[in-house]
Amino acid sequence: MEKTRCLIIGSGPAGYTAGIYTGRADLNPILYEGEQPGGQLTITTEIENFPGYPEGISGSAMMEDLKKQAERFGCTVRKGYIKEIDLITRPFRAKDDHGLGIEADTVIIATGASAKWIGLDSEKQFYGAGVSACATCDGYFYRNQEVVVVGGGDTACEEANYLSTLCSKVYLVHRRDELRASKAMQNRVLTNPKIQMCWNSRISRILGTDLDGVTGVELEDTKTGEKRELNVTGVFVAIGHQPNTAFLNRQVELDEQGYIRVQAPSAATSVEGVFAAGDVCDPSYRQAIVAAGKGCIAAMDVERFLQEH
Repeated sequence: MEKTRCLIIGSGPAGYTAGIYTGRADLNPILYEGEQPGGQLTITTEIENFPGYPEGISGSAMMEDLKKQAERFGCTVRKGYIKEIDLITRPFRAKDDHGLGIEADTVIIATGASAKWIGLDSEKQFYGAGVSACATCDGYFYRNQEVVVVGGGDTACEEANYLSTLCSKVYLVHRRDELRASKAMQNRVLTNPKIQMCWNSRISRILGTDLDGVTGVELEDTKTGEKRELNVTGVFVAIGHQPNTAFLNRQVELDEQGYIRVQAPSAATSVEGVFAAGDVCDPSYRQAIVAAGKGCIAAMDVERFLQEH
């Protein structure tokens, strides 16, 4: 069985940053990239709000830079994912998707959270070409344009309000006749002149071309089945995220949504020697710069933990 002082599960800004810091601390960490190497940013067309890139950069290029930087400092980056892990006793024991066993003194979990999608083929077709799950990330590209937000909770309302500061019009599509969001958030949406509610509606098809991207959506009334089209250039899906924690089998404490609870301001979890960073423990911000910062915190916590133990 292979041994390491620090096992990092997951890549993306949190995982790679943890790899950079633990590598520079001579901990010779092993990092598993997961089923989506680089995380969700690798399918983002351009990132303009990450410090240090005044001209913007593609998500995949940024993740490749972070990966190379981690490897430069001695982090072993591996394709594949951790299939199972035992966090009952330390050193912890894990097994990857090829059956390789690993024994680790510490673990950093940076497996992220996956956006929930509507489930349309056209949604997949236009992802990154008009379809997004993050208004803060991509809203800037739709300035003075008309867009659609899908959802009825706090996240959808927050996205719609944010986009209304950039876009000429925002349609908020909800399958019911009332929002699930908090009363305060509902009031902000319902009194915003740039937001138009589409009650009892769902998107049945996203319209567009490979050349132009999204050009509109087909809406279906959930009560009558009647269909109509909206001319929009952006579709923001805001029906929630699913933290990637199933493989842990609840061996660490999770919140009601399934996100890992950490002992802020540290990255420590309920299990001594296990730390978490990035979207897997962040239901609020879900930004690359925040995830990178949390990766740094987790790595520094690991270094201190090993010094003390």
